Amino acid sequence: MFRISLNSSTIASKFLVAVLVSTALLVLPTMAMAKTAIIETPLGNIEIELLEEDAPKSVANFLNYVQNDRYNKTFIHRSVPGFIIQGGGFAFIDDKVQSVDTFAAVENEYNISNTRGTVAMAKIGGDPDSATSQWFINLADNSSNLNNQNGGFTVFAKVIGDGMAIADAISQLPIVYVNSTFSDLPVIDYSDGNILEPNLVMTAVTEQSDFVMNAGLNDAWFDPDTNGQGFFITVFPDLGAVSLAWFTYDTELPPENANANLGDAGHRWMTSVGAIDGNTAVMDIEFTTGGLFDAASEVQVTDPVGSDGTITLSFTDCASGLVEYDIKSINRQGSVPIQRVANDNIVLCEALTGE
Repeated sequence: MFRISLNSSTIASKFLVAVLVSTALLVLPTMAMAKTAIIETPLGNIEIELLEEDAPKSVANFLNYVQNDRYNKTFIHRSVPGFIIQGGGFAFIDDKVQSVDTFAAVENEYNISNTRGTVAMAKIGGDPDSATSQWFINLADNSSNLNNQNGGFTVFAKVIGDGMAIADAISQLPIVYVNSTFSDLPVIDYSDGNILEPNLVMTAVTEQSDFVMNAGLNDAWFDPDTNGQGFFITVFPDLGAVSLAWFTYDTELPPENANANLGDAGHRWMTSVGAIDGNTAVMDIEFTTGGLFDAASEVQVTDPVGSDGTITLSFTDCASGLVEYDIKSINRQGSVPIQRVANDNIVLCEALTGE
C-alpha cells in the first residue's frame, strides 16, 4: 500500500467536494462535441472540421500523426492554383528535407464529394487503400475529377471559418520547380540559391475540441506501452478542477525509449491539481516519496515534498487522453498517451458530452 497523508480539515473538504460533484451530476447540461484541427501556416491558420461519421478511419489516421507530432515542421510541398494545395508528406528540419515517418496505410473511405473547401487524403495512383500522411485542400469543385478515379479520394475534413482565404493566398504564391518530387513548390520571398525555411510554407497541425472534461472521466488510466505505472484521475466539474495521481511501481529501470522513463527503478507517486480549461488542465506536480507497494510492513505515510514542475492533461474524447510532463528534479519532459483500464464510465462520459 501507499498513501498520501491528509489532515482532518483536508479530508472534510475532500468529502464536501465529493458531495458537491455527486449533486452536480444530476443537473449538469449535456455538451455537444465536435473535433477540429488547426493547420498553422506563415500566412495564417486554417481551421478544419474533422468528419468522423463519414470517414472514421481516415480521421483517426490523421489524428495519429497530429498526436505523435509528425506534422510539426512540415510544409506545403505542392500547389496547383485552381485545383489543390498539398502537405503532410515532408518536413524541413535542420535545413534538410525529410520525409514524414508514416504509419500503415489507411483503408479508402470515399463518401463525400471533393468540392471546394474539403480536405482529402492523397494516395498512390492505382491503389485506393494507400493513403498515409499526405492531405490536400480542394481549392475548387474537383468532384468530376477526384470522385471518379482510384476509388474516389477520401474527404475527411472541411475548411471552416475564413480558412479558405488562407488556402487561396497560399495558392497565389510563386511556384518553383526543384525536382520531380517538388515540381510545384510554393515559396515565400525567394529569388535564387538554396531554399531555406523562411522561404517555405511551413505547417504544424494541432488538434482542437469542444470536448469538456466531465465526471465520466473519473477512472484509472494507463499506457499499455509503458509498463509499471498508471494514473488515477478525478474531475470536479462543479469546481472546474481536476486532480491526477501518477504512480509507478517499476521493479527495474525502464528502457531508454520507453514513454515516461522517470529515473531509478522503484516506487514513486506524483500528485497534481489544476483548473479545467475545456479539454485541458495544467497542473503543478507534487512529488511524493517514501512509500512502498505490497510491503509486508505497516503502511508508510508520506508527505508532499514541494512543487516539481507541471503536468498538462488533455482529452480528445471519452476513451483517450494525453499526459504531458515537465519534471524539474530529473530534468525530464515528455508525453504519455493514456487509455482507461476499464470502460465502465464511458457511458456516463458520453452522456455528459451529448454523444
